[in-house]
Amino acid sequence: MKTSDFDYILPPELIAQTPIEPRDISRLLVLNRRDGSIEHRRFFEITDYLHDGDVMVFNNSRVLPARLKGKKMESGGAVEVLLLRRLGDNVWEGLVKPAKRLQIGAKIEIASSTEQITAEITGVGSEGVRVIRFSDETRLMAVGEMPLPPYIHEPLKNPERYQTVYSRVVGSAAAPTAGLHFTPELLAKIQAKGVRCLFTTLHVGLDTFRPVTEEDPEKHIIYREYGVLGKEAAAELAGAKREERRVLCVGTTSVRLVEQAALSSQPGEIQPFADWVSLFILPGHRFRVVDAMVTNFHLPKSTLLMLVTAFAGKENIFKAYREAIEQKYRFYSFGDAMLII
Repeated sequence: MKTSDFDYILPPELIAQTPIEPRDISRLLVLNRRDGSIEHRRFFEITDYLHDGDVMVFNNSRVLPARLKGKKMESGGAVEVLLLRRLGDNVWEGLVKPAKRLQIGAKIEIASSTEQITAEITGVGSEGVRVIRFSDETRLMAVGEMPLPPYIHEPLKNPERYQTVYSRVVGSAAAPTAGLHFTPELLAKIQAKGVRCLFTTLHVGLDTFRPVTEEDPEKHIIYREYGVLGKEAAAELAGAKREERRVLCVGTTSVRLVEQAALSSQPGEIQPFADWVSLFILPGHRFRVVDAMVTNFHLPKSTLLMLVTAFAGKENIFKAYREAIEQKYRFYSFGDAMLII
């Protein structure tokens, strides 16, 4: 297995630059992983594939205004920080630019029209990651901007459009984008079919937009993300597996969280979980919880593409991606969706 096995060529014009309105009229490619068959639908028609007794797992993490623009206090040079995760009081891990000029001791000034804070680099990690101590983290929300992925070049008119309608717990550096297609009305229709909707939390981090650079993907160290699977949700999932009811995860983040929780529990059980998720799902992984998955179309050579390939098989996934490209689906964060059953 090589990282190059997960590469494909995407015409740039298929990278969605703006969200579609309303959310649930995006296209939906339905892939049956058992026979490889493909159907083309609209997202609101996902209810046709759901049944009474199914369990649907959502990630309710909310995106931080995690992009900070400032300047070096010594030179006045422009600086950009993408917050990744909180390490302690006023201390965060972040991805900085320009990384070479931001070493330990460098001081940064970040300001908005109403707020101003300072920061100091106190630790150096790999690939532009730094430990940053802020003068007052309570002002970060006021000085930060919505962290759109680097492949989106159009300004976002409504920042809420990069949040799911059920987002509640602030902490992500990027949106759990599979959930962007749901509307309150669609959620109500899903519940009316007898589907149990569970809301869990996994704060999305660096691997959402960082490609795997090692040719052997098993040498890639995945970025840890903090996740919480509550007591009631864990009990519901355990009951569904005992009763052979389907578990459908919305997004790769939900998949990683429930699979990590299952690995951390006794065989055949799913215990509540509140810890760092470091599970890297590659082909060969035995899925213990997930029976079906809602996901977007992912970047080449990404950990997310590797995860969906592990779930549905390389032949199926690459067949689906080829057809999506031929049918001019919209790709990536603001793009269309896939249901893998």
